[in-house]
Amino acid sequence: MKIITLHVLDDSLEVSYHPTDQTGERQFIIAYNSEQTIGENLENLRLKLAGLDVDAAVVDNALSYPFSDTVVGINHQRIDIGLAITNMLNIPVVSKQAIADQGLEAALATKRDYLAWHLDYYGQYQGKRNYGQEAMLTVGNGFFGVRGAYTEAHADADNYPGMYTAGLYDQLTTNLNGRQVTNEDLVNLPNAQALSFGVDHQNPFQIKAADIQDIYRSLDLHTGTLTTTMLVQLSTGHTLQIKTSKVANFKDWHRLAIRYSITPINFAGSLQVYSTIDGSVVNGNVARYNAFDQRHLRVTGTSQQPDSIFLEAQTRSSHVDLTLGAHLTGPGEALTAPSDTRPNAEQQVRQMRSVDVQPQHTYTFEKNVVLFTSRETTGNLLSAATDELQQASFADTLASSTAYWQKRWADADIQISGDITSQKLTRVNLYHLFSAVQAIRSGKIDASINARGLDGEAYRGHVFWDEMFDLPVFALHDPKLTRQLLMYRYRRLPAAKKNAQAAGYAGAMFPWQSGEHGDEQSQVTHLNPLTNTWDPDYSSLQRHVSLAIAYNVILYCRITGDTDFMAKYGLEMLQEIGQFWLSKTTLNNANHRYTIDKVMGPDEFHENYPNADTTGLANNAYTNLMVTWLFNQLKEIRQTLTPATLKAVDQKTQVTAETRQQFAAVSHHLKLDISPDGIIGQFEGYFKLPQLDFTKYRQKYGDISRMDRILKAEGKTPDAYQVAKQADALMVLYNLDAPQVAGLLQQLGYELPHHALIQNLQYYLDRTTHGSTLSRIVYAALTAMAGNMDQSWKLFSQALFSDYYDIQGGTTAEGIHLGVMGAVTLMSTRYYAGVDALGEDLTVNPHLPQAWDAVKFSHLLRGTRYTFAIDHHHVTVTADHAATLKIGQQPVSLKPNVPQTITY
Repeated sequence: MKIITLHVLDDSLEVSYHPTDQTGERQFIIAYNSEQTIGENLENLRLKLAGLDVDAAVVDNALSYPFSDTVVGINHQRIDIGLAITNMLNIPVVSKQAIADQGLEAALATKRDYLAWHLDYYGQYQGKRNYGQEAMLTVGNGFFGVRGAYTEAHADADNYPGMYTAGLYDQLTTNLNGRQVTNEDLVNLPNAQALSFGVDHQNPFQIKAADIQDIYRSLDLHTGTLTTTMLVQLSTGHTLQIKTSKVANFKDWHRLAIRYSITPINFAGSLQVYSTIDGSVVNGNVARYNAFDQRHLRVTGTSQQPDSIFLEAQTRSSHVDLTLGAHLTGPGEALTAPSDTRPNAEQQVRQMRSVDVQPQHTYTFEKNVVLFTSRETTGNLLSAATDELQQASFADTLASSTAYWQKRWADADIQISGDITSQKLTRVNLYHLFSAVQAIRSGKIDASINARGLDGEAYRGHVFWDEMFDLPVFALHDPKLTRQLLMYRYRRLPAAKKNAQAAGYAGAMFPWQSGEHGDEQSQVTHLNPLTNTWDPDYSSLQRHVSLAIAYNVILYCRITGDTDFMAKYGLEMLQEIGQFWLSKTTLNNANHRYTIDKVMGPDEFHENYPNADTTGLANNAYTNLMVTWLFNQLKEIRQTLTPATLKAVDQKTQVTAETRQQFAAVSHHLKLDISPDGIIGQFEGYFKLPQLDFTKYRQKYGDISRMDRILKAEGKTPDAYQVAKQADALMVLYNLDAPQVAGLLQQLGYELPHHALIQNLQYYLDRTTHGSTLSRIVYAALTAMAGNMDQSWKLFSQALFSDYYDIQGGTTAEGIHLGVMGAVTLMSTRYYAGVDALGEDLTVNPHLPQAWDAVKFSHLLRGTRYTFAIDHHHVTVTADHAATLKIGQQPVSLKPNVPQTITY
């Protein structure tokens, strides 16, 4: 084992390198540069270690803290050097004291396990960086999400204690420069996590940098519990340790529980704990939305019972009633809370407990919160909240969350050996995916997975095509949950038909952004932060969202074998979507090719042709290929259903034999724009656009991911250039695979050269700015298909880190990106482990990254649970039923519960 030992000084870092065989030992000193941050100075360590293999690090002069053994002091500042070095070098870091207590091997094993199951942040941060950490630390159960803010914080420039419930939207209209603009938002609920303390009846403590000595936040993925440890020194000299734990209940999903432990360090006296429900909140998480009316709630009542407080409210336009209740228990006595002198005090309700305290003693309080809305609950909400609070406790909620996650990890965990960071962030992704939707499984909540989950307000909480990247993950582990997510779309099928009819089309046209009713909620104007001007927004032309929904239905039924869903709901959705696309085609009799125009592809930079009088594009390659695939799938699916089912669905959707003939005709004659070199044109006329000098723009602007905004700020338009935000023409290869796409092209009468994939891939990589978090992971999959594992790994790693490092410069503050989280998760199993469960047959073709020693996971496929253990040479697979699959080119037959190992 090769170890470095670190001795931290105020002006330098002393490093000793110790290979196990004692040869090649060396020492060096890294002097700090006063003009750089501590983190930037630590980057010099990476340079010093270049060429050396390092397995672990030891800090020999760490400070003594209860939350981490690798906190050090540097020039009157503190940093968890262990977290920093693990992120930088992907190795465990332990203290000299931990080794003395456990021994080196045990200390490292304990730290590796801890790092793989915890998301930690040390220190107090400001602005969007803290907002982003709050989003990453969200606690939720799919009914509600509570951002990982400090309970003592109120919404301000540095803190945003938001709370959201699935599917609760409200529409408000704002006069913007003489134009009435209506926006629908996922509503920020009253702040019910508010909890603070006071000493000797002074004002309640609020988060203030000058008073805080240390803050450590840790999300335990084992149990879904967020624990914040805070050391406070008030201006009065009082020193306290505050430990707060928050957890959501997965069984009784109306409940949130908070444990609040206070330890006076240096004083005896009187201590007060204040519990508040604050109804004066607005939707203020996204700064660019502040020009609009964002006050969605009207408080309709507050009330108080012994140890309990309640707040009732109603959304302003959707008229959804909601009731929040909170019950505060703990030592001391309940007293009437003093009047709050802050603005909007009448929209708040508060209670207080007071206790006499002694130094070095810990006093623990519990705040149990319940939420009910008229969307999922009938009857009197206040009565329901009162009854629920009487049964709620922190212990019960913790037990519920622990039991849920224990079962979920047993089913859905992806165990990665040899890469601490990939292991941790893969589990973080799974945590966010399931905690964003799990309660929807109950069938009592009319909602789906929105692009930012229940932890932020970006995209106004709407449901996009991003669900396409998440639903395969859910289907492979929880079919019942996935079915309920799809039912959100089915219930909005009438609205989609109405949308199509209003636009002059047949069938069902699902909206690009969907909320409460399924009508189009895309913005018609967009704020360009570079120019601070409002530009037209044509993103609703991304009609391919209907193809994503069709893809979700087909993949769900293929993965789960749920023929009942296809018969009752799925075929109806597919035929209505199919008829919409049929009605969008026009036939050119001269070349007998069908055209689909007035659309946008996944690349959102191109909204129309330059100098065109109409919006939208013609013959987007992704759209046309997916339409061809859909029409093929419809034909195959119909062959698996009973005549009675087909007759009933055909009558309901008005599909006739003539309609099916039209499906077939279009699926063989859609037009594509393909160059003589075999490059698939993103849309018709794409090759006529000039190329962009990317080098010049990178030199001028650095980050050019949002090239659309840059060009518009220069008075230009991205419509006029070959520049893409994300994968578009090649996106179909991600959805399907290269052989299927080749078959679709041949069906349409196009033959590409043998090396077309590599040529197309490089062509579009050279023109893509990765302005979407989804871009890198799609290209990671495509480059893996092409055999370029180095580039694939680079793109995968950037996507894996995208929210953890907030690589888009502040967007995580507005909510994590669930689409990329689902895509990264599926990438690990489908492309790197090579287990493709999305096709007609189960196939395994591993391409493990060099950074991974092995990977282990399970899939539930058509009622059979498969468990895979894959390293760089072997695949071991077990199934709980007799099954067949293909590993490489080798067919493999499995007996129930008998592992079989294949060398590849």
